[in-house]
Amino acid sequence: MSTERNKSIANEFFARFSKSDIDGVLGLMTDDATWRIPGKKERSPAAGDYPKEKIGRLFNRMVGSLKDGLHMTVTSCIAEGDTVAVEAVSSGDLQNGRLYRQEYHFHMEFRDGKISAVREYLDTQHAHDVWIAP
Repeated sequence: MSTERNKSIANEFFARFSKSDIDGVLGLMTDDATWRIPGKKERSPAAGDYPKEKIGRLFNRMVGSLKDGLHMTVTSCIAEGDTVAVEAVSSGDLQNGRLYRQEYHFHMEFRDGKISAVREYLDTQHAHDVWIAP
């Protein structure tokens, strides 16, 4: 698969997420895809490794907690071989009135034209403050 095609799929992934099309997002991933959020569980509850099925449930819960979905904007996309590096920003207003404004780096690996692994780097303190803190 070409690097340009992989970049196109990565961009489509975030476009679908912005439309709250979680089934469409998951359709761009291999059946055995994994999602990793680095960190220590005791300091960042979202840290860990997730299979596709579990990340799908997490995405649906997240979208359901927002007034109008999570709008993702890709600000940079670089590809080499079967790897795409994406910088992105997001914004979304939670039902509870909190504002989620996040910056990310996604390291995406591709296999046979689909996303097979993602490592997501983000401001975990902001995520905790918005999604978890009382």
